[in-house]
Amino acid sequence: MAGYLPREATTLVGRKNELDHLRNALAGHRLITLTGIGGVGKTRVALRVAGRAAPDWPDGAWWADLSPLSGEQLLLPTVCDAVGLSDHTTRSQVEALCEWLCDKQGLLVLDSCEHLVGPCRSLVGDLLTAAPGLTVLATSRQALGVGGERVVEIEPLPVEGERTALALFAERAGHAVPGLSLADPGAAAAADRICRQLEGIPLALELAVAQLRDSSVEKVAERLSSRFETLVLSGRPGALRHRTLRTAIGWSHELCEPLERLLWARLSVFRGPFDAESARAVCSGGPLSPDGVGRALRGLTEKSVVGRDGSRYRVLDTVREYGRMWLAELGEGGELAERHAAYCLALARDADAGWSGPQQSEWYRRVADAHIDLCTALEQLLVTDPGRALELVGLIGFYWSCCGHLHELRSFVERALARHPERGPVRSRAQWVLGVNALLQGEHDLAHELGLQCDAQARPGDDTEESLAAAYLLGLSHLMAGRPAEAHTVAVRLPGSADMTRDSASRRKCRLVEVFALTGLGRLAEAHALAAELREACVATGDWWTRSYTEYQLALIALFQSRPGDAAAHAQSMLMGKRHIGDAFGIALGLDVLAAAVAAQGDGDRAALVYGTSQAFWRTVGHPQRGTPELGPVREECERSARAAIGDEAYTAAFLRGASVRTAPDLARALDGQLPLS
Repeated sequence: MAGYLPREATTLVGRKNELDHLRNALAGHRLITLTGIGGVGKTRVALRVAGRAAPDWPDGAWWADLSPLSGEQLLLPTVCDAVGLSDHTTRSQVEALCEWLCDKQGLLVLDSCEHLVGPCRSLVGDLLTAAPGLTVLATSRQALGVGGERVVEIEPLPVEGERTALALFAERAGHAVPGLSLADPGAAAAADRICRQLEGIPLALELAVAQLRDSSVEKVAERLSSRFETLVLSGRPGALRHRTLRTAIGWSHELCEPLERLLWARLSVFRGPFDAESARAVCSGGPLSPDGVGRALRGLTEKSVVGRDGSRYRVLDTVREYGRMWLAELGEGGELAERHAAYCLALARDADAGWSGPQQSEWYRRVADAHIDLCTALEQLLVTDPGRALELVGLIGFYWSCCGHLHELRSFVERALARHPERGPVRSRAQWVLGVNALLQGEHDLAHELGLQCDAQARPGDDTEESLAAAYLLGLSHLMAGRPAEAHTVAVRLPGSADMTRDSASRRKCRLVEVFALTGLGRLAEAHALAAELREACVATGDWWTRSYTEYQLALIALFQSRPGDAAAHAQSMLMGKRHIGDAFGIALGLDVLAAAVAAQGDGDRAALVYGTSQAFWRTVGHPQRGTPELGPVREECERSARAAIGDEAYTAAFLRGASVRTAPDLARALDGQLPLS
């Protein structure tokens, strides 16, 4: 989650000198790059440094993991997500990011920059110029080359003196094999030989420790020594260490069962975390059965080739690189990329079907978890099968628009439309997604034009899903342009759009537009009755998205009918729904209407605080404020009522307290403070 540092999965052994040095360096340098070979522990050191130093910055520390990125296309979206920016404008992302960070005082960690050195150099230069309160801590196998950069090389753990390499080996061995002791002189000597042979490289040591589940320390040391007899000890120290790590990884590879090695190679197709189901779907085939994938995955986890966090797995960069090399040797690279893309498309189809069911919020989570792999699949299909790329982006587009991935969504859908001009339902769906995206980015005329195109491609007068979707987009474009009568006409024009017995996600969306339109027209009794009916349908189907916006309308209607208590309750229900799916835009809307309800109840201080907090959320989407036209007068009345209740000075102080919330953890706490305790 944006604004949070990753959890440290294991203890950090040694590194006191490096940590102390870096803590001091952060006080005098705005860009520090930790360099060193793969597997030396740059990420672990950066994580510990960031965790210790975060309290020194008012806005805390942000973590951007760049290791899953295969190219620079997702660099800006990844950093924006890390710092909590879900920009809903048409500005360039670098412009939006610079503006977002310009008044922040925080530490931005860019982890694993080595494959994106050029783009990272450019981005960091822009950010440091635009944001004088920003400090950047980067990890990379080479320096970024930015002026003023302080480069700190992370060396392997020493094998002499304090022997922290041996301390790491002993600590990890105790976890791998409970009860194992290195007190015996023979075992201690063997452990020491292992640490020296592996030159204190932490990843190499952890791979060696994994072998202790089946062998004694002495046998592991003996096998390792035999393996290293083929390593020519000559050349530069850095080159030697690269070869040492590669040799250690190769040694682990040789100790794997044949099917484990095959799975290792095939798993390299995943860019982000994956679960066992994904691994079976993508990696089974030939001698590797679905059940065999499960067994091999357990074996790779036990050997520390694959890491595990709960139900999800992840392959470290250096280990993935080795697997990708073997995948190329097997000649399966293209086949696995296609299989991975097919799996992502199947996932998207299931998610689209699940939108209407009770697992909607769970599908939000699954689509969010698979974000980087869905992007990878889209890049693959744009080259090999643009028609399926268009289908994929059309299926996941609404999820991405709800969660704030507007810039990458727009890029993918425009590229897919350009490469697959063939008319049909798939193209119409993608145009609809682009229309929703344009609407959220404030391009109402473009959204309306795309709605007309979708409408023209649907069967006239029929209430197919395509026609209903087109009506929804056209209705929304009318609403955002202040034309509620036209929006109402569009929403109710189709024969089955008003029939709640023929429930579907598209029908619920059209009914939602009708509720918005009736409210805008002042037909409040009709709007309330329809909204109450729609809310029941949403509860029955588990449709959190439509329900939350229905609650928003019920809150507005209650305000207009002078029922502020009911308005506050509906606004809080909306916020609970939006928290389910991480919709910052919807949260900002909900806080606005909650502030108005609280002000109408006479609590000016809390109203000002909530209204200020809504401003903090509006900033995260790049807009000072947005919403349907009828919300403007509500905001103005909220401010008038609150100021009248507590006075201008107290109102301003409370508003600024709310608006000063800037970090993701604080935003989450502020939101939780507005929700019912139950």
